[in-house]
Amino acid sequence: MSHAQSHTALIWKVFFFLSLVTIVEVALGIVKPDSLNLTVVLGTSILNWIFLILTLVKAYGIAWYFMHLKDEETWFRRAIVWPVIFLICYLSFFLLYEGDALYEIMKGWTRWSY
Repeated sequence: MSHAQSHTALIWKVFFFLSLVTIVEVALGIVKPDSLNLTVVLGTSILNWIFLILTLVKAYGIAWYFMHLKDEETWFRRAIVWPVIFLICYLSFFLLYEGDALYEIMKGWTRWSY
């Protein structure tokens, strides 16, 4: 098997994996099962956590294969991936926390109170 054929096969495998994850995300977004959508864990529904985790998996897969991190040194991969994952988790936490606080404030207001 030549070098180009092996890369073509890998690209197709990654494409099908990313497509499968996207199809699962879209299907869950359309169906929105009540057991996942109405159950709150750490400030948001389980469905939102599933979307967040699947999005991180796709981002990691794209960086791993298409940005060629797979072939880099371990310390270099960690230096790139870990800060990004930390910042995404940090941003997600504060968006959920502040969003919930804003929701509680807005819920107490009536239409005519300014």
